[in-house]
Amino acid sequence: MSTSTSTRHGAVAAEWTKLSSVRSTWWTALAGLLVMAASAGQLAIYAANDNTNDDPTDDRGIVTVGSVLIDSVELTQYVVLALGLLAVTAEFTSGTIRTTLQCTPSRGRVLLAKAAVAGAVTFALGLLLGGVGALVARPVLGEWGSAPAADTIGDIVAVATYLALIGVLALGLGAALRSAVLTLTVLLATLMIVPLSLQEPDIDVLNRIADVFPGVAGGHFLAGDTEPYPPVVGLLLLAGWAGAALLLGRAALRRRDA
Repeated sequence: MSTSTSTRHGAVAAEWTKLSSVRSTWWTALAGLLVMAASAGQLAIYAANDNTNDDPTDDRGIVTVGSVLIDSVELTQYVVLALGLLAVTAEFTSGTIRTTLQCTPSRGRVLLAKAAVAGAVTFALGLLLGGVGALVARPVLGEWGSAPAADTIGDIVAVATYLALIGVLALGLGAALRSAVLTLTVLLATLMIVPLSLQEPDIDVLNRIADVFPGVAGGHFLAGDTEPYPPVVGLLLLAGWAGAALLLGRAALRRRDA
C-alpha cells in the first residue's frame, strides 16, 4: 500500500473515530429516528382519516408506504443534516481543527475524509430511518396502505441517498462558514425558504429557478417525477450542490487559518 493511500485511509479512520466517539452523533441519530417515526405515523394517520371521514372530496385512496416516507423526510432531514455540519463546525468551535490539520496537513484530504465519513454515516442512518418509517406507517395505514417490497426498498434507498447528499452539503457549507448557527441558517434558506418564496407567485420563470435548488431537486428525485425533469436529473442537481459546497469549503480551508 502506497504512503498516499495509507494516509487517506488514516484520515478516514480518524474522522470516523471522532464522529462515532462524541455523544452528539448518537443523540442526533436518536432524534432523527424519533422524528421519522412521529412524522411517518402522523402522515399515515392523516391518510387513513382522509379515506374514512364524511367528506368524499379528500379521499386519497390507497397510499404507498414509500410516499409516506418521502413526505416524512421533509422534516427529518433537518435533524440528519446536523451530523454533517457538526462534523466540521464542532472542531472550529473547540479549536481541535488545528490538531486535525497538524496530523493531516492536506486540507483537501481532511475535507474529503470528513465527507466520506459523513456521507456513509448519513446514508446508513437514512436506511435505518426509512426502515423505521415503513414499519410505523404500514400498520397505521391499514387497508388504505400498500407496500410493494421492491418499490418500498427502492424508496428507502432513495431516502438514504438524499440524506447522504444533504449531509455532505451541510459539511461543505460548515467548512466554509465555520459556524453551526450560520450554516443551519443558510441551509434553511437554501433548502426551504428561498425556493418557497420563488414558487409562491406561481410565475413560470421563478418556478424554473426554484427547481434547481437542492431541496426541490431532491424532492423531484424522491418522488420519481418526470416533470420538469427526470429523477436522475434531480439527483445530479443535488449531487452538484453537494460537490460545489465541498469545493467552497476546501477553498475556505486553504485560504484561512484554522
